[in-house]
Amino acid sequence: MLAAIRFDDGQRSRGKLFSISVTGGLLKLVKPLSQGDFVEIGFQTKVGTVIGMAEMLSPTRKATDGTLQPFRFIALGDDDHRNLRMALQSVSDQSYLGLSAGLASSLKSLF
Repeated sequence: MLAAIRFDDGQRSRGKLFSISVTGGLLKLVKPLSQGDFVEIGFQTKVGTVIGMAEMLSPTRKATDGTLQPFRFIALGDDDHRNLRMALQSVSDQSYLGLSAGLASSLKSLF
């Protein structure tokens, strides 16, 4: 699933959401971010949009086409927290959170 990333200086990037939980997740990025960077991460689930502030943790390993890097949520709005919780509770298979082709264009409007 695609994730939109916005930095403190307003720059934007994208990554792939490799896994997600109520406390954080794992992104696949072309280039790793610095440990301790604070970013805004947004992604679309089938039950709604989730946008939250996150702290980037130490990259875990290199992948063939990027780096896997964990993050932890430090702030989620009530609606975002509810959407994330509902999406995680709705299915036992994480692939439920995948984006359809039609939802991919909505990433542009997240930030």
